[in-house]
Amino acid sequence: MEDRTTDAAPARRRMRKWLMAAAATLAIAFAGVWQLVPAGAQQSGGFTIDGTQLIDANGNPFIMRGSTHPDVWYQGEFESFGEISDLGANTVRVVLGSGHRSWGATSAARVQQIVDECKAQRLICVLEVHDTTGYGEEAGAATLDQAVTYWEGLYSVLEGEEAYVLINIGNEPIGNTNPQQWTQATVDAVDRMRDIGFEHTLVVDAPSWGQDWAYVMRDNAPTVAAADPLGNTLFSVHMYQVYSSPQTVIDYFDAFEAMNLPLIVGEYADTHQGSTVAWETIQSEAQERGIGWIGWSYSGNSDPILDQVLSFDPNRMTAYGEKIFNSTYGIGNTAERATVYGDDPDPTDPTTSPSEDPTTGGPAEGDCEAAVSVVSTWSSGWQGKVVITATGAAVDGWRLTWTWSGTTRITSSWNADVTASGANVTAEDVGWNASVASGQSREVFGFIASSPTGTPAVTCEAI
Repeated sequence: MEDRTTDAAPARRRMRKWLMAAAATLAIAFAGVWQLVPAGAQQSGGFTIDGTQLIDANGNPFIMRGSTHPDVWYQGEFESFGEISDLGANTVRVVLGSGHRSWGATSAARVQQIVDECKAQRLICVLEVHDTTGYGEEAGAATLDQAVTYWEGLYSVLEGEEAYVLINIGNEPIGNTNPQQWTQATVDAVDRMRDIGFEHTLVVDAPSWGQDWAYVMRDNAPTVAAADPLGNTLFSVHMYQVYSSPQTVIDYFDAFEAMNLPLIVGEYADTHQGSTVAWETIQSEAQERGIGWIGWSYSGNSDPILDQVLSFDPNRMTAYGEKIFNSTYGIGNTAERATVYGDDPDPTDPTTSPSEDPTTGGPAEGDCEAAVSVVSTWSSGWQGKVVITATGAAVDGWRLTWTWSGTTRITSSWNADVTASGANVTAEDVGWNASVASGQSREVFGFIASSPTGTPAVTCEAI
């Protein structure tokens, strides 16, 4: 058993934890255990939970659309972060090692480098310890308590990054042997993370190799949620062959919606171990309900059927990768950047499907203006974003044109249909990002361009 002293936590956090625990106890008496996650109990300055929704540091719903990068096994593939971002993802889940398995430990310096790169690429970073995978069934797997000890060593690196980093305490922390042990182990892990002083949103994976086929996480999620004095725990199910039929996906989503608890699909694929997965239902239902998801994984799997691109080459996208990035409800058509990386629009309804316009109630045309601005630069290129403002009536479709001065050219883009002829650029909406409410501004797409950096005048046409 690891030493669980709270000496590392500042006194103000210990007092806050005590007060919130007392409030939770009173809430149990009056409200029922599944109602113990009020928004008012959350901290400020980072991600928080409000009912079923993950809320970013600006108070806007954030819906994960991302991929997983196995950094601990492929540290030479650091460019994958930028590639995943260029493909339109707003989230990357990063595989770390705690030192309990043969792949070794991810150092604090490496974690700092990862966090910095996520921020540079405008990705929300979900860091996970992989050594816990299949504990109780997999030889050598670490306990959740051991994973927390690893996180304790990273506290100085991760403190202050609550707006950009979520902590996935341990990947698939219990196998199929005695999955009921998950509840107390998870409660203890969450409690200890708060004792250490972590204020981040904590992501907890389901037992049974993440698939929760015995419904241990589903049935005990209220207990775990109540154990977090910050009310800031996000539940993660991994959907593989257990979820081969659409109804199994729908039923699981329904259960968390009924409990008013937040859920993401922390891993899924289109097939697994010879069985199909109801991936289309995962994507469409997640879009309708505002549920985040992260596909496993970008590249480097022992079974390449799980690779979204082959050999870490974004130009060698697989059929599975097309489903993750380019399907109707895939990343390219549904991902929106966390507002901490740009404009801070008014909070929006995260359950709106790509074809719906909640602000106008139907098609409308209006005048618009657009501008290119610089997100970041480096020696050979730069990242830009484009913001549209509806200066008259609401816009329900747009076409942008501009001409570069000099040799600047777009090398990649996301969330727009972009065509170029020499220095002339045309960009059109991709459906889900067509609408801009009257008098409002919206970041609609981003791109990578070659040097020199420039912000040309943009012509905006409502269509």
